[in-house]
Formats: sequence, C-alpha cells, structure tokens
Amino acid sequence: MKILLIGASGTLGQAVDRELAPRHEIVRIGHSSGEFQVDIGDSASIRALFERTGRFDALVSATGSVHFGALAEMNEEHYAIGLNNKLMGQVNLLLIGREYANDGASFTLTSGVLSHDPIRFGSSASMVNAALEGFARSAALELPRGLRINVVSPTVLQESMGTYAPYFRGFKPVSAAEAALAYARSVEGAQTGQTYQVP
Repeated sequence: MKILLIGASGTLGQAVDRELAPRHEIVRIGHSSGEFQVDIGDSASIRALFERTGRFDALVSATGSVHFGALAEMNEEHYAIGLNNKLMGQVNLLLIGREYANDGASFTLTSGVLSHDPIRFGSSASMVNAALEGFARSAALELPRGLRINVVSPTVLQESMGTYAPYFRGFKPVSAAEAALAYARSVEGAQTGQTYQVP
C-alpha cells in the first residue's frame, strides 16, 4: 500500500514508519522535514499536499498541537491552537483527503489518553481528543467507497517522559514501538469507527 505518514519525523511517527515500512511504500511528510511538507492547520496547505502526493491507500496522522496550561489562565486563543491544529487539521485531512483516496483506503488519526483520563493543565487536549474520537465514530457511518477511519489514543510515551513526566505522574508510559502496533492494526485491519487505546 501507498501510505501517507504525516508527522513522520516525530517520536511516534518514526516508530510507525519502522513498523509499516517493511511491508508498504511510506511517503514521509512533516511540517518542515520529510519528502513533502504540510501545515495541517491550513486547509490550502493540506490540499496542496494531496495534489503533490497523488492518490493513496492509507493516511496516518501522528501529529497535532495543543496548548497545556492552567484553566484559570486559559483563554480563547489558547484553545484555538488545539481546535485549529490537532482537531480541524486532522478532520481536514479526511475531508480533503477523501477526494484523493483510493477505494477502500483508510485514515488513522491520533487523539490521546486525556480524552478519557484527564489531568491538570490538559483541558484543551482532553477536549480535542474526545472530539476526534466522536468525529471518527460518526464519520465512519457515512464514508463511501469502503473508506475507513480510526483513531489511535496512546498514553504518554516512554521516549517523551523527559518532557511530559510532570504532567503524567502515576501514568504508566508505553514505548513508541508499542503504540505503533495500533496504527498497523488500523491500517492493515478491517475495522472502522474505532478508537484503539494504547495500552
């Protein structure tokens, strides 16, 4: 399969690449690196990406930005970061990408553990992650041509604990390689409308 991997240079993206590359053609896409570049917060950039990459069999999004901060200090602009980037950016990957997807193609988006296990300073991430999962459940009912959509919801990664440990006290991290298996399950499986929680 020809798989578009967005966020390919990130910790999670690299693990997904290592998992899928032995079996598939991977097109590596980043914000400022990779074979192609895209700003998922800009729908024109997304469309320009698909015009360059052409038709595909699967899309994996392992990217998305949100703002972490105390609720008392959050304002509309802080929430807009996650809404415009991680939420609508990934939604637009489907809305625009479906025009370029081959019959039976799959879309795999990324949410995160905070959709169902919130922490302090994570209200934006919780909101965006839960919205992504709800979108996928509903969109799966209406996608034509055998198109599929799933979401992977990883907990904090072992490789990222140096940065995120203060936010995730008491959480058991998983390796990026373990999380990557859920992406393989989505891409190479047959289910749709699912959220794969890791662990």
